[in-house]
Amino acid sequence: MSVSPEKEKALAARMFELGVSAGDLAESFIRSSGPGGQKVNKSSSCVQLIHIPTGLSVKCQRERSQNLNRFLARRLLLDKIERQQKGFIEKEKQRIEKIRRQKSKRSKRAKEKILIEKHHQTKKKNLRSKVSVEE
Repeated sequence: MSVSPEKEKALAARMFELGVSAGDLAESFIRSSGPGGQKVNKSSSCVQLIHIPTGLSVKCQRERSQNLNRFLARRLLLDKIERQQKGFIEKEKQRIEKIRRQKSKRSKRAKEKILIEKHHQTKKKNLRSKVSVEE
């Protein structure tokens, strides 16, 4: 499988738009892991890309074709670079922190609920105790 020329042009245009040149990328091909049998064990179809100025790196071994993995890795790396440039990373961190706070509130409420249930159970057990007969 190969990548269509239109997709290659679109990728090149996106690289230009983000200010990434081919010289900024360190590219290495390594052997894939996982399913694929003899083909995966013999050929180096996994692509590792490193954007030297930012230090961002990406590995792609989704397909058995080296050329297709190379294209996909570049696309993933451009996504990462775009997120970093536009400040999406900071927004993502804030979103994750907000979810963490919500979960902690949820767990506090759950603990309180469990305690209330335990107290209720204790009262029921106390009512089951033997009744003393006083004359």
